[in-house]
Amino acid sequence: MEVGRGLVLALAVLAVLGLPVLVAVVCCADELLDRVVCGFADWRQGRRERRTIARLDRAVEADALTRDIDMSGFDRPDRPPLEKLAADLRRIGGRRGGGRAVVWHGTVLQAYDDRLRMACAALGLTEHLSELTGVDREIERVRVEGLLHDAGLTLPAARAEHRLRHP
Repeated sequence: MEVGRGLVLALAVLAVLGLPVLVAVVCCADELLDRVVCGFADWRQGRRERRTIARLDRAVEADALTRDIDMSGFDRPDRPPLEKLAADLRRIGGRRGGGRAVVWHGTVLQAYDDRLRMACAALGLTEHLSELTGVDREIERVRVEGLLHDAGLTLPAARAEHRLRHP
């Protein structure tokens, strides 16, 4: 009789302690199920993308395209890294429009143009900044910024909202 009471008491305690857990599982079951289903869908999508990329690599033979390119020319010690040039261009480009002295403005533009020329040389793009003056140089600067933007180097001046100064 004592064993039966002990068992009933243990089951009662277990029911009291387990009831909140059971209620939480029932209330959150849809969220838990949603997380499992979304995780599985993400895994399948990633697997599908990796397989597609592998098929494209085999179809295009990406290794054959780059086999004949000499990559050592990009890591020359006399050429600064492209990441540093991009950071310099963003930093200096933000200071171009300041209302400071003419000499300061000219120096900033010269430094900006130097970095533009180095970035074009690093990416193999043609530019004519050193050959031009005045408005022609400004037009060439915008063209070069567009070329660099198309090559993947996003500059503050190359964004559309900065190009339209007078709407």
